[in-house]
Amino acid sequence: MTAEGFLEGRRLQMARGVLLQCIMGGYPPARFYGSDDGDLALNADPQQIHRLPWSSQPRALAICDADELSGESSRLSTRGQLKQVIARYAARGLAPVVATELEFFIFAPNTDPTQPFQPPIGLDGRREDGHSAFSVSSNNGLRPFFSEVYACMAALGLPRDTFMHEMGVSQFEINLLHGDPLLLADQTFLFKHLLKEVALKHGLTVVCMAKPLAHTPGSSMHIHQSLVESASGRNVFSDEAGEPTAMFRHFIGGLQAGMADFTALFAPNVNSYQRLCHPYASPNNACWSHDNRAAGLRIPASSPVARRVENRLPGADANPYLAIAASLAAGLHGIENELEPTPAIQGEFAVPDSLSLPCTLHAALERLKRSQLAKELFGNEFVEGYLASKTMELTSFFDEITPWERRVLAAQA
Repeated sequence: MTAEGFLEGRRLQMARGVLLQCIMGGYPPARFYGSDDGDLALNADPQQIHRLPWSSQPRALAICDADELSGESSRLSTRGQLKQVIARYAARGLAPVVATELEFFIFAPNTDPTQPFQPPIGLDGRREDGHSAFSVSSNNGLRPFFSEVYACMAALGLPRDTFMHEMGVSQFEINLLHGDPLLLADQTFLFKHLLKEVALKHGLTVVCMAKPLAHTPGSSMHIHQSLVESASGRNVFSDEAGEPTAMFRHFIGGLQAGMADFTALFAPNVNSYQRLCHPYASPNNACWSHDNRAAGLRIPASSPVARRVENRLPGADANPYLAIAASLAAGLHGIENELEPTPAIQGEFAVPDSLSLPCTLHAALERLKRSQLAKELFGNEFVEGYLASKTMELTSFFDEITPWERRVLAAQA
C-alpha cells in the first residue's frame, strides 16, 4: 500500500480465504471460509507500525487485525484469537505475562533442497563444526550479521534479554523480555521477519524449521507464562508467604488437560515431529517438574515473585499468536474448572500414557479433530478451517517420495 493511501486512512481489504492459505500456496474448499470468500478489513495496530531499518528504500510494516466488515474480529485470525483469550483473563481481573525464547539456525544459501543445510563460511574462512555451544566467541565469524540484527532490533523497539549460541551447528537463541502476550507475539513475529531479511542482505539463510539438521537438537519457541492481578501487578502464582497458590496448580492442570488436544497448534508442520520424536531437551509430554528439562512443563528456578510455567512443546516453526493463545487458553481452562495437576516429577522418569502427546502430524490432527475443548475455546470455524489447511499440507508431503525411501527401500524384496 502506498504511504499516501495509508496516511489517508484508506481501508485495506483482503479475501477471508487468505487466512487459511496453506504453506504450499493452495486453499481448502471455500466452505471453510465462507462460500462467497468475501473480504476482511485489515486494521493496522497503531502501536505496531514500523519503518523497516534494513530496507534501502523507505518502507514500513504495519501489523494488522483481520476484522469482519461488520467490525468484529475474524474467528480465523490467530491474532484475534489471542486477543480474545487475553480479554477472558481481563474479565477475571487477571493479566497474563509472557516471554518467548526463540531458537534458529544460520546457514549458507541452500539452492538445492535435496542437499543438507551447511553452516556459512565465517570471517575466518571456515565453517563452524558444532563445538561452539554457549561460547562467548562463537559468533565472531558472523559479527557483521549480528551487528545489523542488534541495530535493527533497537530501531524497531525490540528489547532483548540474552542472545546465545545454542547446542546445534550455527544455532542461536534469543530471549525476549517478558510482557503483555500480544506484544510478545508481535515482537516474536517481527524478530523472525527481521532475521530473514537481514540474513539475505548478508548472503545468509536463517531457518526457523523445528528440525533442519539430522543428529542435531531442533529449534524451540519455549513460552514462559505467569499471571498477575490487573490492579496490583501481584504474581498470583505465589501467596504472601512465597508458596505456590491453588491458581498456580490449576493453571498447570489446565495445560496438562489441553496439551495433547493442542499439539497440532504448537507443532504445526510435518518437520515439527522430527524435533519431538528425538527429544533432546524437547520433551513430547505433558509432565511437569521443578527445573527438569525433560518435562514438557517446567517450573524454572526463580524467586516467588517470578514464579512461572514454561511450556517447552512449541517449536520455532509455531505461529506465536496461536501458540501463546493455546497455552494461555489451556491454563485458563484449568483455573475456571479448578483442575488439579498430576504430581510433579523429578530426575529420570517414564512418561505415563495419559501424559504422552501425539508424535506425528497425522495423529495430532486427529486428536484436534476429536477435541471438544478446542472447539469450545477457539470455535468450530477456526478449528475446522485449521484442520482443512493442515490436512492439505500433510497430503502434499505424502505426495513425495523421500531420499531415505529410495536409498533404503528400493533394494528390498
